[in-house]
Amino acid sequence: QVQLVESGGGLVQAGGSLRLSCAASGRTFNIYAMAWFRQAPGKEREFVGGIHWSGGSTYYKNSVKGRFTISRDNAKNTVYLQMNSLKPEDTAVYYCAADTTASTGTYDYWGQGTQVTVSS
Repeated sequence: QVQLVESGGGLVQAGGSLRLSCAASGRTFNIYAMAWFRQAPGKEREFVGGIHWSGGSTYYKNSVKGRFTISRDNAKNTVYLQMNSLKPEDTAVYYCAADTTASTGTYDYWGQGTQVTVSS
């Protein structure tokens, strides 16, 4: 079992920045990759970006490339999502997820989510 706890959400004006954190606990040695997803009201959950746990390579949704950066601190079992140049359309509940299956795109553990609201 892996437990994930997100933090760092809040209200920010357009153009501002926020950094989300996701702390993992439990069987973290099984984690292959971690990712951030988001879900806006009335919309489906979408992939934002991810990071391979060991190698650290990252990948992003096109609309956030150049604005969002994912990083990790393996010693703290924590993944971060640095969000810059935020836009109102980035408003959503942000979730972190962990993949312990090593199957591309399969995330079997999820956090509870943290709200990000970007005002115009």
